[in-house]
Amino acid sequence: MIADHALTWSPAHPTDLLQTLAGLGRGGGDPTLHIDAAGAVWRTTLTDDGPATIRIEQRSPGELRCLGWGPGAATAVEAAPELAGGLDDPSEFEPRIRLIDDAHRSNPGLRIPRTGRVFEALVPAILEQKVITLQAHASWRRLVKRHGSAAPGPTPRPMHVVPSPSGWASIPSWEWHQAGVDPRRARTIVNAARYAARLEEAVRMSPADAAARLTLLPGIGVWTAAEVAQRAFGDADALSVGDYHLSNYLGHALWGRDMTDDEMLEAMTPWAGHRYRVVRLLGAAGVRGRPRRGPRMSFVDHRAI
Repeated sequence: MIADHALTWSPAHPTDLLQTLAGLGRGGGDPTLHIDAAGAVWRTTLTDDGPATIRIEQRSPGELRCLGWGPGAATAVEAAPELAGGLDDPSEFEPRIRLIDDAHRSNPGLRIPRTGRVFEALVPAILEQKVITLQAHASWRRLVKRHGSAAPGPTPRPMHVVPSPSGWASIPSWEWHQAGVDPRRARTIVNAARYAARLEEAVRMSPADAAARLTLLPGIGVWTAAEVAQRAFGDADALSVGDYHLSNYLGHALWGRDMTDDEMLEAMTPWAGHRYRVVRLLGAAGVRGRPRRGPRMSFVDHRAI
């Protein structure tokens, strides 16, 4: 397979590529991410140099290889080691309890990825605000396919690159409506697009300063900022406070009871610096939380409003 750019490297820490990058996908049929029959991960991105498609494969437990196509291929390929968790150092992580220790030992290659692209992570996070995940994923697919660009390179299925910030800002109101996105979320994305350049600066900030920069904008709260930090910054500590399920999931998984967000934050203090890592490890290990007997978030079809 001939590519515009290529890179082969050996990660500093054990890396399971599929586990590491799984959290970047937005449901089945995500037009920006695909895993092919050989187990390689295809991903599109809009770099400062233009659109790019990359294909990362795990050639062996200790070797990864990335191929890239498009105007932004050189930039995207160069960033591939960080995308695959190259900056994530788990050496100081202390599981502390048997359940997390077992999850950690069973999933030694789970790294926290870093895309370095703030606005790309922000838009789907906003789409996921206060709606069920399936709705948000459907909106993401429709909007990226209709308003993004065709992915460069020999992708195994049709893929798309996300719109530019100006492209998101120019989506007409009826398109948001047809995609099932209510006016509040649409306004939040359009407004954030106007400040996209300032938001991208957050990748070079401390976690606290980055969160402050993001939450300055209306409609972006601590939950959304944490969702961005997990993906764009590779922040192993970014806990999604305000999530509809997380506090009760962790409460039941680790302490056997429901918890409020405040109780969760206090209880997670022993894992400060790695709280998101704990969530990912428990998920990877198949640890179940609260029994599914309580109320669930309801489906709201905004297209009918």
